[in-house]
Amino acid sequence: MPDGGTVEISASNVRITGNDRVPLNEGQYVKISVADHGIGISEENLPRIFDAYFTTKDRGSQKGMGLGLAICHSIIAKHKGHIAVESKAGVGTAFHIYLPASPKNIAGGKPHKEGDLSAARGRVLFMDDDERVRRITGAMLQRLGYDVEFARNGEEAIERYRREKESGKRIDAVILDLTVQGGIGGEKALRKLREIDPEIKVVISSGYADDPVMKDFRAYGFLAAIAKPYTAEALTALLEKL
Repeated sequence: MPDGGTVEISASNVRITGNDRVPLNEGQYVKISVADHGIGISEENLPRIFDAYFTTKDRGSQKGMGLGLAICHSIIAKHKGHIAVESKAGVGTAFHIYLPASPKNIAGGKPHKEGDLSAARGRVLFMDDDERVRRITGAMLQRLGYDVEFARNGEEAIERYRREKESGKRIDAVILDLTVQGGIGGEKALRKLREIDPEIKVVISSGYADDPVMKDFRAYGFLAAIAKPYTAEALTALLEKL
């Protein structure tokens, strides 16, 4: 909404039946709707908005990479849910998210304490082409006690690792984004990194948990895989196992 406006968010319990035009199994779901009254999406672009790298914005880490909705679609599908959209140019857009409802009671959790997370030390090289992901993940890793080096693509990761190794500085783990816009992604970068250091510890990362490389990461030479979005606990568990 370039000129500002109102975003409406609602949630409700719904039951999906065979009569509903939603590609889900029958059952109880939580429906979350997010609607605006902005410029809307054209009929021409509407069928493509969940495609990876499709964007109507200028390219760039500070502008648009065309991955946001594709990652949302992947995460929701992984949870056996569905995301739908309805939009009209000049009127607005509404996204509807359906997630399976659970009849179980929510167990009370323990209050989070700073000391709950591991303070293990080490150096991590983190590669991702999204500046926001680098910034947020870097902050989490630093809070966990790790020193972090950053790379925007495979080329930068390879060069950074080579320089660090030649200067005698140890990097304990490398986390590579599987798919990078306009550069070498994680799978190809790993092959180059292995030439520099056959013993390198590399983790593959992606918002597409169903990608063959993520599912069978060891067959592609990775020690582990981690799906986006990350949590501090998941990063801790991952790095402690390497």
